[in-house]
Amino acid sequence: MKKNRLDKFYNKTIDQRIEALMNGDYLETQSIDSFKQAFVLPEEISNHMIENVVGTYQLPLGLALHFLIDGEDYLIPMATEEPSVIAAASFAAKTIRLAGGFTTDISNRTMIGQIALKNIKNKDDAIQAISEAEAEIISIANNAHPSIVKRGGGARSINVRWLEADAEHGTPAFLVIHLHVETLEAMGANMINTMAEAVKPFLEEMTEANAVMGILSNYATECLATARCKIPATMLERRGMSGTDVRDKIIEANQFAIADPYRATTNNKGIMNGISALVLATGNDTRAIEAGTHAYAARSGQYRSLTKWSQAEDGDLIGELTIPLPIGTVGGSINIHPGAKFTHKLLGSPDAKQLESIIVSVGLAQNFAATRALVTDGIQKGHMALQAKSLAINAGATGDDIQKVARLLRKEKHMNLQTAKTILQTLR
Repeated sequence: MKKNRLDKFYNKTIDQRIEALMNGDYLETQSIDSFKQAFVLPEEISNHMIENVVGTYQLPLGLALHFLIDGEDYLIPMATEEPSVIAAASFAAKTIRLAGGFTTDISNRTMIGQIALKNIKNKDDAIQAISEAEAEIISIANNAHPSIVKRGGGARSINVRWLEADAEHGTPAFLVIHLHVETLEAMGANMINTMAEAVKPFLEEMTEANAVMGILSNYATECLATARCKIPATMLERRGMSGTDVRDKIIEANQFAIADPYRATTNNKGIMNGISALVLATGNDTRAIEAGTHAYAARSGQYRSLTKWSQAEDGDLIGELTIPLPIGTVGGSINIHPGAKFTHKLLGSPDAKQLESIIVSVGLAQNFAATRALVTDGIQKGHMALQAKSLAINAGATGDDIQKVARLLRKEKHMNLQTAKTILQTLR
């Protein structure tokens, strides 16, 4: 991280931030107007991305700083409407950077396609027949999408699951075949759907059962990403609280989120603040990542915290986050959306595994920042500072007046829109 180039980045104007990125060789030298214009999504592209297009809907794109992941420096692009997310991620990354940064582990990038069968005449015979035909099933799947096989990917194995009938919920028994596919740099939804649908008639004929559907699963349990960090307790000291006290409170807060799904829901929403913002910025499918991640949080049968904070033998604080991350670096809007093309370049054009490492590290950083704030100053302090700016803008403040109104507003007993308007009138 070229600290001298990005020092006090949050205090700069947008134009000054762009200049700092160019001066620090994060961006190619160009006019600021050209850089801004490059983010405009042309109508001829947007009109073919979705149906019934009438315009585009913009979100702020910001950068989280100080991330050191597996020994590499990153600026993290995040598209979000929520104040404090980027500031919190940057703060956490700065602390964790001083402690050595994030380390990550990425499993094989294997996605899952499902073929569901019902009206099975003999469960055991069907399971045995399917298992014995694994090679033929894989061959049918790969023949349906030969281009991925040529590139070194494709269907690799199957798994068979039996789901018992459930009278309480009115569901019959299902025999579900999982097709495990290595999708390489793609998320692979269309690829997997094509393979699953190709295999479906063969399975119907073999088992004399009825196929319900063939479709990918966004619960990508064979595509997991893990981020870890280790922070000395001495680095956690905070306004009259010792580092060991803060460490213990972070661990206690995490235990609460593991035990109580009401707390876990908000805890995990905070994690997704960063993850979804980065996933969106890189042109990936936020809904797929969110659905799979929340399902993973409930894998024990109860919805729990995705993160785990614990004490190391030497007294340091250890953090860990594991989530499914079926993302891609090619396909979909990634190669056509100007913002997505920029963010991938800013990240150094990572491959899919590297991008997983970056995303899961951002999630862990987000959770550290939020949990630390909760057990020390409280979550509202940072939120209210940014809320004051929003109120100032809503009151009609522009330019330098935004900061002036926000600063005075934070000193008032009642921080609301009417107070902001009154302050603005006084200034003018």
